[in-house]
Amino acid sequence: MSAAELPPKLAAHPSVRAVLAQRRTSPPAVIDASWLRDLCLAAGADDVAAVSLDHADLAGEREHAQAALPGTRSLIAMVFRMNRDNCRSPARSVANQEFHQAGEHADHTARSVTQALQDAGYRALNPSVGFPQEMDRYPGRIWVVAHKTVAVAAGLGVMGLHRNVIHPKFGSFVLLATVLVDAPVSEYGQALDYNPCIDCKLCVAACPVGAIRKTGEFDGLACATHNYREFMSGFTDWVQTVADSEDAADYRSRVTDSESASMWQSLASPPGYKSGYCVAVCPAGEDVLGPYLDDRKTFMDTVLRPLQEKKETLYVLPGSAAQAHAQRRFPHKATKEVTGGWQPPAPRS
Repeated sequence: MSAAELPPKLAAHPSVRAVLAQRRTSPPAVIDASWLRDLCLAAGADDVAAVSLDHADLAGEREHAQAALPGTRSLIAMVFRMNRDNCRSPARSVANQEFHQAGEHADHTARSVTQALQDAGYRALNPSVGFPQEMDRYPGRIWVVAHKTVAVAAGLGVMGLHRNVIHPKFGSFVLLATVLVDAPVSEYGQALDYNPCIDCKLCVAACPVGAIRKTGEFDGLACATHNYREFMSGFTDWVQTVADSEDAADYRSRVTDSESASMWQSLASPPGYKSGYCVAVCPAGEDVLGPYLDDRKTFMDTVLRPLQEKKETLYVLPGSAAQAHAQRRFPHKATKEVTGGWQPPAPRS
């Protein structure tokens, strides 16, 4: 557009005159896959692949991707390694710090990649790796893009029995990020032709609330009620407990001092996961599998059993399969009945 085609006042604006004086060129219509991979790895990703939004497995993501970035053509999936022994630690502060640090690194990397794509002339957007999310939609779909679905479609791994993506090299010790971009990529990732899962069922043995079944079923409600105790619904349940308490003594009869301190910590810092044991014990992945193959007994004794034997409180819904499993399989772990925030408060009389 020339200055003559603009209203005189707008054409006279210094910023408009500067832009019109520039020789602007359009970016390549197709993003070079090698350039994109180098960009993502240099920014901090450990693996990367792109997938077309037209991919059959992303049919459920198209509407959401287009709402987030109208004109989205491709999704760039990135993988970030976590330190294995940190994730395996029975000390939740150590494991949670690893999750949070890796998540921050992933968010920073995705933002840098988005900025580089923007500077190259493309429109791009990076949704959060974890939180913040769209809480006005809760308890519906609060995430902008399903990172696991995108990563699997891009060929970066396969969904395991524990409902985490297993990368062929790094195993379950990964976090994921996605960047949306408004252009096709010259080469897209291909789905893996095998499953990195070795069918050891250690995730089944480690889950303290029986959310993972040998038959392949997954009790998402049991997982969310315990593992996400200090996220979303668990926080709602805690607030309701505070509201229902008659005084400080009544509150302290319902909530232990350690639970109050833990909730404070999750409010002051990123919220803490109560478990994550399914990831901790998973031996899948070429970088991870060696010690398990070399000495399975030692692996069990040093990785699985410390988590199984840990004394801790397990949060379960009253009368649930999770409660029965916890009491039968882990009698040394205390169980506490909670609503999980899933049930509406009783109406006032």
